[in-house]
Amino acid sequence: MQLMSLASAKMTAKAAAILAAGALTLTACGGGSSTPAASEGGIQLINAGKLTVCSDVPYEPFEFQKDGQIVGFDIDIANEVAKDLGAELSVVDSSFEAIETGTALTGCDLSISSVSITDVRKAVMDFSDPYMDDDLTLVATTESGITDINSAKGKKVGVQQATTGAKYAAENGIDAQQFEDSGLLVQALQAGTIDAALGNQSILAYAIKDDPKFERVEDYATGEKLGIAIKKGNTAMAEKVNGTLKRLTDDGTLKKFETTWFGETAK
Repeated sequence: MQLMSLASAKMTAKAAAILAAGALTLTACGGGSSTPAASEGGIQLINAGKLTVCSDVPYEPFEFQKDGQIVGFDIDIANEVAKDLGAELSVVDSSFEAIETGTALTGCDLSISSVSITDVRKAVMDFSDPYMDDDLTLVATTESGITDINSAKGKKVGVQQATTGAKYAAENGIDAQQFEDSGLLVQALQAGTIDAALGNQSILAYAIKDDPKFERVEDYATGEKLGIAIKKGNTAMAEKVNGTLKRLTDDGTLKKFETTWFGETAK
């Protein structure tokens, strides 16, 4: 996920919630102790018996509310990490600004929110091994006649502003309509006000999953990889998280999660 152009009020409120003592969690569980407590393998958790995870909710299909619960691809992974730690998962709603700058890790054990691994971010936080490649994809209506990037020229193509998708479109001669966030981009695609959308495969593949009106016509390798953010120098936590990711990869569970949330075309 790139840093979105979110409303400043939303960012300020969420960032404040992260820094405030006793920040509200969006799980059914109650608040834990503020004193770090030893967990399995000597790992220190911010709240006793709980793995506190920061996430920018909603960002479908990674994390969003459904029937009063926080669900999604990232949440499935977070639950597995918590299980391996013998802890209960507690999700804190944070701004992505706080997550990508590392500020969120002052109040959370981990941040998992479709965070792309970058050198800038690695300067202020550590990352797990990548758990998903998130290259770009072009999706279009089946009636648009769009089959690749060249045939998209002159068509109504949408992108999310300030993202790799917007940059890629401009570099390839696409005069794209820019949307403030991925939700508005997807809404425009589904409403038929644009013919196609170019952006991260994770979001767009989910948006068109099981909808025969749309197709994923072309993918573009940009090297974006998603990782779980960990406080700088917390090697014990990094080893535990990487252990969980390896287990999920080896036994096929991670692929199952991908298919559930992104469909059979997930990569």
